[in-house]
Amino acid sequence: MRLFQNSALYPSYLARLNRLAANTQSFAERRAVFLHDRFGASHFLQPVLDGSPEAFFTNGDDEVLQRRWAREQGMQGEPTLEAILLAQIEHHAAEVFYNLDPVRYPSAFVAKLPGCVRKALCWRAAPSGNADFTAYAAVLGNAPSILDIWRRRGCRVESFFPAHDPVMDEYGHGERPVDVAFAGGYSRHHRTRARTLEQVAQLADSLNIVFCLDASRLTRLAESPIGRLLPLRRHRRPDAIAAIAQPPVFGRELYELLGSAKIVLNGAIDMAGTDRGNMRCFEAMGCGALLVSDAGEYPEGMKEGVTIETYDTPDQAVAAISRSLQDWPGAAEIAARGRARIRDIYRKDVQWKQFGDLVGRV
Repeated sequence: MRLFQNSALYPSYLARLNRLAANTQSFAERRAVFLHDRFGASHFLQPVLDGSPEAFFTNGDDEVLQRRWAREQGMQGEPTLEAILLAQIEHHAAEVFYNLDPVRYPSAFVAKLPGCVRKALCWRAAPSGNADFTAYAAVLGNAPSILDIWRRRGCRVESFFPAHDPVMDEYGHGERPVDVAFAGGYSRHHRTRARTLEQVAQLADSLNIVFCLDASRLTRLAESPIGRLLPLRRHRRPDAIAAIAQPPVFGRELYELLGSAKIVLNGAIDMAGTDRGNMRCFEAMGCGALLVSDAGEYPEGMKEGVTIETYDTPDQAVAAISRSLQDWPGAAEIAARGRARIRDIYRKDVQWKQFGDLVGRV
């Protein structure tokens, strides 16, 4: 199978990538730096991470990366990023196009794919307004309620999961000086999560609490000197959170944080319904931390009291954290069991086989 996998960058990650790749000159060098940093690696299929010549990977929204490829291939003028991506797919003679960024490249893009592409699949685990993915052979995801949304809109849907990144095995084998870590977004989509973060942040007087928050543009504006003159109070972070908030972390820096934490706090975004199992669950457990997450429907391997701990309310989150730290040897056993289960169930070779099976039947 000649695979082409397209991904995308968080705007807040771009500064880190530019710093890491500052001394690179070619497309291949910048892409290698990105893949080595492991940002989003749980979603990248095994041939991509193995460097197989049968697989081609790019971030179609990385203008620096894409324009390097265009120059190296002699594309004339200033082609659009869409034109570059289409040229890459044709140049690779891709048979299967797997897109992690379908909102940017929806059905209208699929209609332009070169004739070598036999199947186009995409991953989407969030509602996306009026985006049209019906031209894809299947929309993949691990949240049943989100897949139901796409099914009702006329898409074929298939269950598919992130995989354990083997590089996570390098992290979390020493001391864990951080009592509780949280890494994630803070925006209007995170009201329930924000209440839990505020309660847990109040433990910072007696515990080592680390919150690495990717605040929304509106939150950053609300907390700026100008924003404090505007009626944006409800978008500012509570004092307890703001007092300990650190900048967001990504890639191997995120793995280092998770590997240094006893407990990783997680909370689903408000639009997730009762579905659970977002990326942070796989990453936290994969790095050996005890996952303390909100109650709901979890995928295989994530079971309350066996491999993770859960809570229903902010007060229960605080209680679960306190109880786990007071009996850390017992909690550490749960964390170790969780790490082993994630490593076993969600292996990269299993993910790749499942993807091949999907391609065969859609």
